[in-house]
Amino acid sequence: MSTNKYTRDQIAARVAQDIHEGAYVNLGIGLPTKVANYLPADREVFLHSENGVLGMGPAPAPGEEDEDLINAGKQPVTLLTGGAYFHHADSFAMMRGGHLDICVLGAFQVSEKGDLANWHTGAPDAIPAVGGAMDLAIGAKQVFVMMDHQTKTGESKIVRECSYPLTGVGCVNRIYTDLAVLDVTPQGLQVREMAPGLTFDELQAATGATLLPPSPPITE
Repeated sequence: MSTNKYTRDQIAARVAQDIHEGAYVNLGIGLPTKVANYLPADREVFLHSENGVLGMGPAPAPGEEDEDLINAGKQPVTLLTGGAYFHHADSFAMMRGGHLDICVLGAFQVSEKGDLANWHTGAPDAIPAVGGAMDLAIGAKQVFVMMDHQTKTGESKIVRECSYPLTGVGCVNRIYTDLAVLDVTPQGLQVREMAPGLTFDELQAATGATLLPPSPPITE
C-alpha cells in the first residue's frame, strides 16, 4: 500500500474539526486525549473527564503540571477559566443522563453496524474492568472512534461483526483512522475521506467490512 498514512496528531486534528461550537465533549483514555491540543482557540468547547472535571484545557507545559489536576487516564491537564471539578457520581450522572454531545473513544474493533469493542480483547491476563466506557458509548449523543485502521499484525480493526466483548451496540457514528474517515450509516460504512495517495480499492482491501465509496464531488 503506497500511501502516506495520517499521523496520530493529524487524526486528532481532524477529529477536532468536527467538534462544534458549544459542545460538551468527553475525550477517552489514550489517543483521544490528543484532541484537546487541536481545538481552535476561538471555539468554545467544554471538555469533560469522567473522574469529575469539566472545562479542561490543553496539556500543561513541561514543569507546570499540577498533580491534583488530572484526567481519567491520570495525565496532567489544565483547567480553563470557569472550569470545575466535582464528585465522581455527578460526573457519571452527566454521562448517563445524555448531557454529553460527543465522546471520543479508542477501540479494538468497530463493526459495520457501529458496534463498539474497546475494553477487553479476551486475553486471559487482561484486567476485567470496563470503567466508564459503556456509560460514555451509550450516554453521549454522538460517538467518534479514533484508532489505527489495522492491528500491528495487519488485521483490520473494522469488521463485519466484533469478535471481542462489546462495549455498546450500534453506538458509533464516525470512525477516524490513519487511513480514512468513515461514517456509520443505515446503508453501511460510508467513506468520507481517505489518506493522500490511497485508492478506494486499497482501503477496501485493508478493511474487514464492505465500504461504500466516497460520493463524487458536486459540479456546477
